[in-house]
Amino acid sequence: MIEREELLEKLDRELSLKELQIKSLLTITQAINDNVSKDGLFRMYQSFLSWEMGISTMLLFIQSEEDWDCVCSINYDKERAQKLIPQVIHLKRLYTIKKNDHKDLAGFDIIIPVYHKDQPIAYSLIGGIKDKEDLYNKIQFITTITNIIAVAIENKRLFKQMIEKEKYDKDMALAGEVQKMLIPDEIPVGDNYEVDLVYKPHSSIGGDYIDFIKFDKNKFALCIADISGKGVAAALLMANFQATLRSLIFQYRDLETFVYALNEAVFKITKSERFITFFIAEIDAKKMSLRYINAGHYPPLLYSNGDIKELNKGTTVIGAFEKLPMIEETTVPLGYDSLLLSFTDGLADIKNEKDEYFDENVLKEFIEKHKELSTKDFNEKLMKSLLNYKGDKEYVDDIAILTCKVK
Repeated sequence: MIEREELLEKLDRELSLKELQIKSLLTITQAINDNVSKDGLFRMYQSFLSWEMGISTMLLFIQSEEDWDCVCSINYDKERAQKLIPQVIHLKRLYTIKKNDHKDLAGFDIIIPVYHKDQPIAYSLIGGIKDKEDLYNKIQFITTITNIIAVAIENKRLFKQMIEKEKYDKDMALAGEVQKMLIPDEIPVGDNYEVDLVYKPHSSIGGDYIDFIKFDKNKFALCIADISGKGVAAALLMANFQATLRSLIFQYRDLETFVYALNEAVFKITKSERFITFFIAEIDAKKMSLRYINAGHYPPLLYSNGDIKELNKGTTVIGAFEKLPMIEETTVPLGYDSLLLSFTDGLADIKNEKDEYFDENVLKEFIEKHKELSTKDFNEKLMKSLLNYKGDKEYVDDIAILTCKVK
């Protein structure tokens, strides 16, 4: 009779445990379906283990972007818990803690690792299960709940990552459209000059800028710039920079005053958080002269009268200082069939298989060999030469090239 009563009591306890487990599963599943926050799920997990399963000690570690975080605990300090991470992250299956294990694991009975696609996403340390009866079943159920919670959190992280990527892709598409609108499709050709440009964007949107401003049939300005940073912010700054430049250049007929005003306008926008390397040349094809200011940009190369010069005089970068510390405008006489090659550092940063840069020495040799070509043929030849030079090496940045010949 006594044995029968004990059996009934045992069956009753097992039934109660099963009912509790089913109820807990339904509650957690419903919470996940209702998109309960991460913190809410952690509180449910903590409450379930503490009140329903009688766990006295618990730590739950979740994989974050950079490290492992202790996201919830029972009777254990979270800061102290971080020291346990090296003791658990090598485990791949349920582990029973032994007496000879690391002393910091004392007080815990089991470690439950959770993997997703061969990658660990969570570890739960469980200690002090009060009721040892039907221990195997309880551990199995705790493992199931831990897996459900960890996978739900991982799915939230992946979903957030997907949303952020979609937003990033849309931002990049917008930045790309802005950038395309700001790069001239065609540049006019005069009776005694010709201009051609190349723009090769990198995979991430940068801030390379090219412009051509015509004053009359013989006089025009060429601009090339590189805006620091990437993405939408760089593209929007580029758009603002173009609008400011085109407004100011017709107000100030000397380059020094123009560049001073341009710097002040850019500084008001960026507060020195971003800067712009900038080169501007004003060419008079009738008087055969070139005036320029180089504001921290990679020096353009000018072939004229059998000589190649680097145009490196001017000032510092635009937008870094409220007032430019100094400025120097330089005038250079032009010989017939002069060639001006200006570019952004994406061109000069290209390396070959020997890690040698496509620098000014390589460019000077190229100019000497191909200076007789039209600007269009010159640029096409330059891009082919660049492609052969880099071999299997990747482009590291946007490439902008602006080539002008005065004949």
